[in-house]
Amino acid sequence: MNKIKVLIIDDSALIRKVLTELLSSDPAIDVVGAAADPFIARDKIKQLNPDVITLDVEMPRMDGITFLNNLMRLRPMPVIMISTLTEDGADVTLQALEMGAVDFVAKPKIDVSNTLQSYKEEIVEKVKMAARVPVEALARKYQSASEAKARSNASTSRVAGQTFINTTDKIIAIGSSTGGTEAVKDVLTKLPAEVPGIVVAQHIPGAFSGSFANRLNDISQLQVSEAKDGDVIRPGVVFIAPGDRHLEVKKSGAKYICKVTDSPEVNRHKPSVEVLMNSVAKYVGPNAMGIMLTGMGADGAKGMLKMKEQGAYNIAQDEKSSVVWGMPGSAVKIGAVDKEVTLSKIPQEIVNYYIKNK
Repeated sequence: MNKIKVLIIDDSALIRKVLTELLSSDPAIDVVGAAADPFIARDKIKQLNPDVITLDVEMPRMDGITFLNNLMRLRPMPVIMISTLTEDGADVTLQALEMGAVDFVAKPKIDVSNTLQSYKEEIVEKVKMAARVPVEALARKYQSASEAKARSNASTSRVAGQTFINTTDKIIAIGSSTGGTEAVKDVLTKLPAEVPGIVVAQHIPGAFSGSFANRLNDISQLQVSEAKDGDVIRPGVVFIAPGDRHLEVKKSGAKYICKVTDSPEVNRHKPSVEVLMNSVAKYVGPNAMGIMLTGMGADGAKGMLKMKEQGAYNIAQDEKSSVVWGMPGSAVKIGAVDKEVTLSKIPQEIVNYYIKNK
């Protein structure tokens, strides 16, 4: 098989060196070049025809977002963003994902070299995954983002709202990873305010989850926030797991509440979808709906199976609409899913299910 050709774009010579070394250590990857800024990168893309680009967010002469916008408009290709692990870095990274970047790697502001080395397996895995994403899908994603921006002053098209649920005994649990920030957004922004309480475990760094929740809160009819320990789960409210904590659902009298813990990683993740789904299976059972969206790996599949065994109704995003069909595919393969649904139809599926079972 041909090696995956990677071009590294970063203004830091240290980052270029470290990324080159750790990616080149994998026999399936060939780092064909590096560029210190987007203008140099533009010429190298033409010369080297890379399969995947790693792109720094903050660069001189042209920032990463502007370059990404030009790239997706003129020559769409898989891009992994290299983002600073800060709140500002989170906002820019979420913009990049909206525009078509496949995924991101977060770098701290200090001890960058050693930190990136510790992420070697993750970075290599993400580059390999990005190389498999069809360019046509990236072009469609960019087009959709451009159209959404053009109509940003108009109301978002949503599933027709009905007062079909007004209790706290129903809960929707959503799990997602690679491609998930956009998939979660696509689902939540199309739901009416009357849906049952929603809890979300998205694989995301701690510095990013608050910004992610705030962005969703600004563009949906639902009340979205980062979960805090003891938060009461209510209809029309969405709690996003903090990016460096596990989120569980617990029963407190007649109410369901969020339990946020700093216990060890599960399936290499914190938050882990497995942890969330297991708690929903235990405490909510048949009153729950599980939704597995796009993501790399298998985190949450076994927990979703436990939910189904306890009477929950489970949906998985289908392969065609997923950036990566790892997590939903794993849930499907072990029999944890009642129905596979394309992403655009999941909001209507949620509404239909709860109208039918109110």
